[in-house]
Amino acid sequence: MDSQQQEVLDIFKNTKALLTGHFVLRSGLHSGHYFQCAQVCQRMDAVTRLTELMLPQLAALKFTTVLAPAMGGLVIGQEVARQTNSRYIFAEKENDRLVLRRGFKFAPGEGVLIVEDVVTRGGRVLESIEIVKAGGGVPVAIAMLVDRSAGTLRFDIPAISLLELSFPTYPADQVPPALAAIPVEKPGS
Repeated sequence: MDSQQQEVLDIFKNTKALLTGHFVLRSGLHSGHYFQCAQVCQRMDAVTRLTELMLPQLAALKFTTVLAPAMGGLVIGQEVARQTNSRYIFAEKENDRLVLRRGFKFAPGEGVLIVEDVVTRGGRVLESIEIVKAGGGVPVAIAMLVDRSAGTLRFDIPAISLLELSFPTYPADQVPPALAAIPVEKPGS
């Protein structure tokens, strides 16, 4: 782990955003580790620093808008937009699917950066990519704080992350006995 990744991990630990226990992730998988980004995102100094660390990886990208899926990407997405002087919009859940509301639209060919907090299987990212394409925009990249797949996720556009970790995850019917013995929590995404 390089010094930047260590700094990111330290930020998560110091803000109590990296939890241990027995968790059900948004994907439905079970894990002994959980990134509760709401804990880090309540500290604007931490959000500012995480975004500063991400900026060099964004420098070569051509985008004018940042799209964040609710809820997880809202705070970090807004800060990325602020620090890159970009327009900021968000997608929100409606009938358990992400949609654009509130009059948000894309100009034809508009470059859009999708910003998310933690990605495990990429479901909300894929929904966001489709929203951009369906709206006439061009998804240029995905920027995330944490890639829980340790870089194994593949998208049709570039994906960058500040931290790549892979904690074991399990389908509900394959949870190991030691983990199953711990009460289940679903802290919210």
